[in-house]
Amino acid sequence: MNITQLALQKKQLMGLVILAAVMLGITSFLSIPQAQDPGFPIRTAQVITSFPGASPEHVEELVTDKLEKAIQEMPELDSVNSLSKYGVSIITVDIKDSYKELRPVWDSLRRKVDGVQNELPAAAGRSSVNDEYGDVYGIVISVVANDYHYSELKDIADQVRDEFLRLPLVGKVDIYGAQEERIFVEYENSHLQELGISPNYLAQFLASKNTLLSGGEWHTEHEVMSIEPSGNLESVEALKRTFIPLPNTHEVLPLGNIANIYRGYETPARSMVTTNGDNSLALAIAMIDGGNIVKLGEQVDELLDQLEQTYPWGVNFEIIAYQPELVENTVDSFVSNLFQAIAVVSGVMLVTLGLRTGLIVASLIPVTIAATIGIMYWLQIGLDQVSLAALMIALGMLVDNSIVMAESIMTRMERGQKAFDAAIDAAGELKLSLLTSSLTTSAAFLPIFLAESTTGEYTAPLFKVVSITLLASWFFSLTMIPMLCLLFLKIKRPAEKAISSQEPQDSRFERLYSQALSTLLRYRYRTLSVVVVAFGMAIYSFRFIPVIFFPPSEDPTFKLEIELPVGSPLSKTVAVTESIDDYLETLKADPELASEGLTNWAAFIGNGGPRYVLSHTSKPASPNYAVYLLNTTSGEVVDKLMADIDRHFFSQYPDVVHSTRKIENGAAIKNPIEVRIMGSDTEQLFSLADAVKQKLSMINGVRSINDDWGNKTKNLFVNIDEAQAQRLGINNADIAQVIQASTTGIQISEYRENEDIIPIMLKASSQQYNGKDLPTSMNVLTHTLDSIPLGHVAKANLEWQPALIPRRDRMKAITVSASLAPNLTAAEVNKQLRPWLNEQQDSWPTGYRWELGGVAESSGNANKSIFDKLPIAAVIILMLLMAQFNCIRKTSIILMTIPLGLIGVAVGLHLAQSYIGFMTLLGIISLAGIVINNAIVLIDRIDIERQDGLGHYDAIVEAAKRRMRPILLTTATTVVGMIPLWLGGGIMWEPMAIAIIFGLLGATLLTLGVVPVLYAVFFRVKAK
Repeated sequence: MNITQLALQKKQLMGLVILAAVMLGITSFLSIPQAQDPGFPIRTAQVITSFPGASPEHVEELVTDKLEKAIQEMPELDSVNSLSKYGVSIITVDIKDSYKELRPVWDSLRRKVDGVQNELPAAAGRSSVNDEYGDVYGIVISVVANDYHYSELKDIADQVRDEFLRLPLVGKVDIYGAQEERIFVEYENSHLQELGISPNYLAQFLASKNTLLSGGEWHTEHEVMSIEPSGNLESVEALKRTFIPLPNTHEVLPLGNIANIYRGYETPARSMVTTNGDNSLALAIAMIDGGNIVKLGEQVDELLDQLEQTYPWGVNFEIIAYQPELVENTVDSFVSNLFQAIAVVSGVMLVTLGLRTGLIVASLIPVTIAATIGIMYWLQIGLDQVSLAALMIALGMLVDNSIVMAESIMTRMERGQKAFDAAIDAAGELKLSLLTSSLTTSAAFLPIFLAESTTGEYTAPLFKVVSITLLASWFFSLTMIPMLCLLFLKIKRPAEKAISSQEPQDSRFERLYSQALSTLLRYRYRTLSVVVVAFGMAIYSFRFIPVIFFPPSEDPTFKLEIELPVGSPLSKTVAVTESIDDYLETLKADPELASEGLTNWAAFIGNGGPRYVLSHTSKPASPNYAVYLLNTTSGEVVDKLMADIDRHFFSQYPDVVHSTRKIENGAAIKNPIEVRIMGSDTEQLFSLADAVKQKLSMINGVRSINDDWGNKTKNLFVNIDEAQAQRLGINNADIAQVIQASTTGIQISEYRENEDIIPIMLKASSQQYNGKDLPTSMNVLTHTLDSIPLGHVAKANLEWQPALIPRRDRMKAITVSASLAPNLTAAEVNKQLRPWLNEQQDSWPTGYRWELGGVAESSGNANKSIFDKLPIAAVIILMLLMAQFNCIRKTSIILMTIPLGLIGVAVGLHLAQSYIGFMTLLGIISLAGIVINNAIVLIDRIDIERQDGLGHYDAIVEAAKRRMRPILLTTATTVVGMIPLWLGGGIMWEPMAIAIIFGLLGATLLTLGVVPVLYAVFFRVKAK
């Protein structure tokens, strides 16, 4: 007993299955996770190692290179990029996209890094591995309290953070802009010289006094007692009372009489956050895995309302990034488009098939969609713009099965068969062909799912959702549709003619089609020649269509990045941001006048801020760098605001490199244009990079040209007189500590206060330095404990050196980057760059090479990842077709119809003035599945007509007539189902919808004409 017979014989059971599917869909829809974009893992980690006081060259040689050697042994490694800066090594590790489970990979990375620690300099800190680099903080809230001291603001932020962490859907909360607290032991060099002590002496003595060591255990006859010696500092006052013995004397002085001891914050600060120009702290909130961002937003909103009532006047909370609202708007828009498409498709069914048949066929849509959403929930596939778009793509295709089934049952009943027999025979005849067409369509999407790239993972729900929908449609077409036809379909039979001789009359449209088809079959070779020429013209015309990998989003948010010359202190960056804040105030929207503009903004100064969306990228933390996140009244005003800001920067900040960018769709791309040059010599790299910059500056529309090395900075090189130092018993470490204490300060111990560990810093009081001269008041102790000026054993020379050294895969690399004007695409720029770079490389020294990054690299990787998997899909489709037809010629005919859709795609993109991008490629792949589907049902009908005794020619014409209406209806439903996605899905989905709409319209007309012609050619059918 097959499933159709079971459904017809047990109608109540089938009704229960349908009801369960609908209820499952409704309940799943209410609780299914929602997001703006499908998530995918960020296969990136950072290895950070501090090396205080070391130059970039020393960091590169003694730390970075050793770590990179070990990391490169990992088989999972895709690339390793490093940045060696003054006092720190930052290594970014990228893993191949083929690795899905990252925890074992990160464990392996940690083992590699730990194995190198003994080879690093003693002064270097222990390397830390940050594998949470890709965490997304969908909600960012600033805490602003202008009338409060910073310590009070920090206390408020800590309290609010604890409150957020108690929410069920909150997984992590980080505070940005917090300054680290310090206890300073600040001394005067002149006073230390009077006492005959040096900073080193103080540092060593205080470090030995503040200990937290066990005294062991005391065993008695009856018990064991732990021994805990005193020595751990209990308070800042205790530190002041610490007695310091003076060298060469028997005197002791309290530390408070020698130095000024106070609590403060790290100076200079490493980073800051301002909100609308006011000092603030930012709370970045990340959701738990598998959570619903919209429900998280509801929890956060409720808590914020309570907090605003709890804290006094003057404490304000500003929402800087808020994904729940964007997600809700996106999902609501797509759901609205989906329901519009369902209504329109159902309307087409009712108009073209009549009331009864139309209702029967249209009933498949809500049942299949509900079942699909239920299965999506079970498979942990959330609702986002990709999965919802997949439902809209599948919408037109899913009714094809029901149309063909209902048409076949209705035709058999018109010929006199009983309804039950007609349903059983129709299902038996069509179940394999419909399954084959569904599977081949699904297989067309398979390369998207198998693609080993972040972009492939981003679009992977397309394959999953389309496959689920088509298979659910196939199941209900074989069960629910026959049952409904049996219950509600009524066919009027002629009274006088014998049942076996009754045949439905051809419509006028069918007769016209038969005549046109006969003409095409008569002039078959001319027909094919015209199609080939049209196909060639379409391929040629693609070169005139703009290429955009992923368009930016239309969210009412954008970002501004600024970069001052390398070596600029944070204070200078803050001064520039204060000026920018004043300008941004003039762009704010006025609610009373209902004007468009900015609503609020936050500046993350000294770092790139949290990853508030998956595609956000920023540069490593640096005092000369800042990122603004700006919110506007609507997405429509973003372009104008960006243009205003660009003009202001070009006129007011000529020395500041800036870029304004919308939020990106898809995978993260740092810069649209990137040229990486690798080689061994720094000066040669600079020279080659300058030539690339010059070339880019000559391309109209290219702006914000920069490189990741920056300008060289001043370095004060202290040259130690080794002989003199040796005579006085002074070593290099003594001198380095004295210098560090007199500048940034050195950590000598720690103060433990509850859960907090506060560093104790030894630091000279603020002094002014004159050029390259060392301060004469810096003192160092000799072996006789005499304090002498540092200038007696060392001299200073001013040198210009790179402030940082970037490398890629252990080679020095300089990356030239640029942003683009709105009317210019990365593809147009790279089209000019590639031949020029190839020509230039012929004159480069041996060992130097270039490669394109940015959009070119991302799009190339994404497209390659899909094309690499196309053979798998092709083999599966070929095997399915061979299993269905067991004929190479028929299979070849079907495969030859696939390119026909490109003719309509080219016409549609030109008419709509759209672009070619990754989504266009997905649209073409979708189109291929639909075209194959139409060809399968047409050739399958030809075989049936042949089995019924018709000759080859008559079978071709009759099959084409019989399948014309289902094919046209499938095309109509798919096209009208795509129109809401075209008009309301946003710019990202526009080219995909256009490709499917126009490609299918063209391919359908060609399929109805070319497939019969190809069949006649391959099987040498003579024309009548």
